Amino acid sequence: MSGLAQIYDATLTPGKIDLLREWIVDQPWFDGDAAALEQVTSYRLVDPDGAVGMECFLLKGGDTTYHVPVTYRGAELADAGGALVGTMDHSVLGQRWVYAAEHDPVFVAEARRTICRRDSAADHQAMEDGSITPSPVNIRGGGDCRPEQEEIRVIRVVAEEYDSDGDHPVAGAPGTLTGTWSDDDGLHTAVLAYLV
Repeated sequence: MSGLAQIYDATLTPGKIDLLREWIVDQPWFDGDAAALEQVTSYRLVDPDGAVGMECFLLKGGDTTYHVPVTYRGAELADAGGALVGTMDHSVLGQRWVYAAEHDPVFVAEARRTICRRDSAADHQAMEDGSITPSPVNIRGGGDCRPEQEEIRVIRVVAEEYDSDGDHPVAGAPGTLTGTWSDDDGLHTAVLAYLV
């Protein structure tokens, strides 16, 4: 397991989904009505140093589910201006810079570790009473990773289609991050990221 994600009872301005709706309309992979997007669920990975928050959203618009991983930082990430989703005020942690996660080296390292060690997503820890709740998405890494395979590709438009041989389109990847979750339409399993 990736560890315990610290969850704060905090007020965010703007809210996470409002920020994502504003950003997503300019993304080439998005084709829909951003105002109609609703959060299905999310999962988290954990920075071993505890400095960077990582949250991966599954957002649904119509019949399409989008995978939107982001990182939260307490300061700007150098040389990553094009990856900035926006900023928000966190009532406990102060100003947070939000980045598209695949451009953040902390996310890349942790996602790759999760895949190569066949690990899972972080559990959620509720700060106020100390209880631990499992991640709402069953995340599993898997594959045969080699040290030189450091690039990770995030699948933004989630698909569950398999070809006639039963293979996923990224079946040849050296490692994948697969998620299983439930929504109003039932149980879903899909590859959410892969190594190249």
